[in-house]
Amino acid sequence: MASTLLNELGYRPDIIEISLAHGEENKVRAVYNRAEYMEERRKMMCEWADYLDSLAAKK
Repeated sequence: MASTLLNELGYRPDIIEISLAHGEENKVRAVYNRAEYMEERRKMMCEWADYLDSLAAKK
């Protein structure tokens, strides 16, 4: 569900996969990507948290 919604919101697939802890076979690339995309990941996860909060508020 998270992957689908975040893709629909226009986030890059690489960022989504890294944030959801989906594995990267190349360990060096995996470490580099985590650091490289931190700001974009932070923004995306805040938007995801806001979405979850909005669902909880509807209950």
